[in-house]
Amino acid sequence: MNIESILLKQFNARLVQKVAVIQPLWSGYGDISRYHLTYSSIEQQGQEPASVIVKYIQPPLKNHHPRGWNTQASFQRKLTSYDVEAHWYAHWAHLCSNSTIMPTCYGIFTDPFKEGNEQEKIILLSDLDAQGFTLRYQSASFEQAKACLTWLAKFHGQFVQENPQDDWMKALWQTGTYWHLATRLEEFENMPSSPLKMAAKQIDHILSACRFQTLVHGDAKIANFCFSNDNQVAAVDFQYIGAGCGMKDVAYFLGSCLTEEECHQYTQALLHHYFAVLKKAVRDAHPQVDIAQLEREWRDLFVIAWADFQRFLLGWSANHPKNNGFSQKITQDALSLLVRSPALFEKE
Repeated sequence: MNIESILLKQFNARLVQKVAVIQPLWSGYGDISRYHLTYSSIEQQGQEPASVIVKYIQPPLKNHHPRGWNTQASFQRKLTSYDVEAHWYAHWAHLCSNSTIMPTCYGIFTDPFKEGNEQEKIILLSDLDAQGFTLRYQSASFEQAKACLTWLAKFHGQFVQENPQDDWMKALWQTGTYWHLATRLEEFENMPSSPLKMAAKQIDHILSACRFQTLVHGDAKIANFCFSNDNQVAAVDFQYIGAGCGMKDVAYFLGSCLTEEECHQYTQALLHHYFAVLKKAVRDAHPQVDIAQLEREWRDLFVIAWADFQRFLLGWSANHPKNNGFSQKITQDALSLLVRSPALFEKE
C-alpha cells in the first residue's frame, strides 16, 4: 500500500512527509511512524492535523520472535490482535468517556489485492505528542502510577458488566490480555512442573467466570501510557482488548513499572486509589451495579490475576526480571487462597 497516497487523499493534503519511525512492531510485523502534513490553504492548516501516526501492519514472510517463539500459533495470535485493534477503533473507542484519553482513529485501510496472512493493514491515528502527551516512561513514580491507574479505573468502570453474556464484546478478544491461557498453551507446556502449573486452569477459569467483568486493555504496561507535563495520561496499543476482570490490567501494570521494593511499599495504597476512582466511574456509568460486591470480588482476585501472569512468565521467560520475590510471594498467596478459601471463587 502507498501510505503517502492514502494520507494525501484522506486529508486532502498538498504534501506528506514521513518524519520519524517511532518504533517497529513486535517481531517484525511493521512499524509505527509519524507523518507531517502540509496543506494548500490556511483554513485547512487550522482545521486538519499537522501530523498523524501511521500504524502499518505488514506480516513478515518469515515469522521471527526475539525469544524464539516462532510458531504458527504465535503468528496467528498476532494477526488476530491487529484485527481486534482495528475493530476496537472502528466500533468501540467512541464509547469511551472524554476522561479515558486515547488516539482518535482517522481510518483503517487494507490492501484489496491481498488476502489472508499476506494482507497489509494501516491504522491511521491522531498524534498524541501534538495533543500534549509527549512523555514516555519505563518505570513510574507513585504519582505517575496513580495517573495510569486512574485511567484504567475509569476505563474499566465505563464497560463493567454483571454476569455478561459470552458475545457481549463483539469481535474483540473473548478473553482479554495477551497472556491468557488458551492462546499460550506452548508456553504452558514449557513450564516446569509446579503447584502453579497444576492450578493454572483453575486460575484461568476463576478469572473468566467472575461475576463482574469489563473490557480490559490487555497490555497495560507503563510503555503503553503517554504522559503530559501535568501528569495526565493517554493509552495506546489496544491489540489485546477483551473481556476480563479489571485486576488483570492492574496487576500487570504494577509489575510493569515498579521495582520489587516499590511493589512491597506501594501496592496496597495504589489499589486503594484504583478502587476509589473505580467506584465513582461505575456509579456514573452503571448506577445499578453493586459496587461493594464488585470491589470485594476484585480485591480477592488481585492475587489470582497476578498469579495468572506469573504462570505465563514462567513458561515464556523464567529468568525475566519480573519473576522477582514479590511476584513469587503474591503467587504463593494466590495458591494458598485457592486451598484455604475455595468458596470465595464460587459464582453465586
